[in-house]
Amino acid sequence: MLASVVTVAFEGVDARRVDVQVQQLSCGDNPSFTIVGLADKAVAESRERVRGAFAGIGLSLPVKRIIVNMAPADLPKEGSHFDLPIALALLASMGVIPPDMLAGWAAVGELGLDGRIAPVGGTLPAAVAVDAMGLGLICPEANGPEAAWAGEVAVLAPRSLIGLVNHFKGTQVLRRPEPGAMRSGDRVPDLREVKGQESAKRALEIAAAGGHNLLFVGPPGSGKSMMAARLPGLLPPLTPRELLETSMVWSVAGLIERGALTRDRPFRSPHHSASMAALTGGGLRAKPGEASLAHNGVLFLDELPEYSAQALDSLRAPLETGEIVVARANAHIRYPARFQLVAAMNPCRCGLGGSGKGACGKAPRCQRDYQNRISGPMFDRIDLTVETPPVTAADMALPPPAEGTAEASARVLAARTMQEDRLRAAGIDPDTARDQAVNARASGETLDRFARPDEAGRALLMRAGQAGGLTARGWTRTLRLARTIADLDGCDGVLRRHIAEALVHRRSTVGAQGEFDRQTTGAQTSAAAF
Repeated sequence: MLASVVTVAFEGVDARRVDVQVQQLSCGDNPSFTIVGLADKAVAESRERVRGAFAGIGLSLPVKRIIVNMAPADLPKEGSHFDLPIALALLASMGVIPPDMLAGWAAVGELGLDGRIAPVGGTLPAAVAVDAMGLGLICPEANGPEAAWAGEVAVLAPRSLIGLVNHFKGTQVLRRPEPGAMRSGDRVPDLREVKGQESAKRALEIAAAGGHNLLFVGPPGSGKSMMAARLPGLLPPLTPRELLETSMVWSVAGLIERGALTRDRPFRSPHHSASMAALTGGGLRAKPGEASLAHNGVLFLDELPEYSAQALDSLRAPLETGEIVVARANAHIRYPARFQLVAAMNPCRCGLGGSGKGACGKAPRCQRDYQNRISGPMFDRIDLTVETPPVTAADMALPPPAEGTAEASARVLAARTMQEDRLRAAGIDPDTARDQAVNARASGETLDRFARPDEAGRALLMRAGQAGGLTARGWTRTLRLARTIADLDGCDGVLRRHIAEALVHRRSTVGAQGEFDRQTTGAQTSAAAF
């Protein structure tokens, strides 16, 4: 008897339909259990897990030649979530469950040897996909609250295989699980705790208002990591669409516990020893990397030059396109990666160089060699570069600032609301036109229309471009940055002062030699004065 159950195979965050077909053939004295359809090692091991689960509920496999075909056969099948659909299709072919009762369902789940159904990753995108197919989803009990977030899709979340069999036989009723809790997230530290660094706070607010990439350059202990950790508190919460996108990535990575979601934007801070695969995704099963886990949030790279050149340069394309393509011989897997990059670095390896500290004994070579670990194209993709001088004892003795995260986040929200209203007035929906939703991603006609500076501002920008300090990308990013500064200022147009402030924060290189010459000249001038 032929029986079939629908399941899914994952390609990034996309779930593609897979039909699990089971047929029993006469075999004489040589029974067998074969799985075909481009299955990986985890799927091939499903035979033993299904055999053990059947024994755990008091069933035995028929003494026949059992063939499991997973169609389409040219689509790679990876993961342990194929256990449950294989078991259900086998139960239907044995007559334990009527085959017609499985016609409206898809299934995902891993089986234990005692018949329990263990949780698996990717339940949320699986629920979204089967809902589009007009089917319901059978998933593990632990994944039920997660699947319930997919909308009105019918969900069955049994604890064990025997409970699912009893449900279809009518001796037990499984209720639809309730969606998981909406967590408030971890407490974000307040910006009021930062002493001094007013220019850096201003840059942080600009970055939050427009979604711009930001780089802090300063000696150790100047508060670079401290300020980066306070950026999520300035950002508005995730929209419903962003929440679904982000949660689907986290679901594939297996990071959602008991269906609990959060509207707080992700903040990922990988160690500088992270490889390219750890940042962009990859590995044996092409799991999402830190850049994709930071989708719609912040990716913080501390000690930026300490990352490998290959790992850093792998982020250049995602910073422009908002997605990562993991290329394999048999497939190309896409993960969303629309993140805001925040980085921090010392001016040199020893940390003694830079503004306010004086040049170290190896300057300017120490600074130049250290900063040259970062490629020019990578620097060009960073909108704001701000120096953080050492915090003095006088700064530490000052009382807490009058304004903190609450005041700054209110200004950021007002600026972002201004951006959304401007797009809607132009007939563009910010929820669907994600590539234009914030100023940092504005381009084409939208940028020309809303970020066109006045004559004085255009003249200043022209002089900066002629001086050789701006590439074509730098020109565009300067206009985007000026547009954000104008939004924070409450101006409809981009004025000369907005262009000037944007140019102050734009740097194609950190300029070790120039910094050294400036310090040397300053020291000579001071000596001559005495």
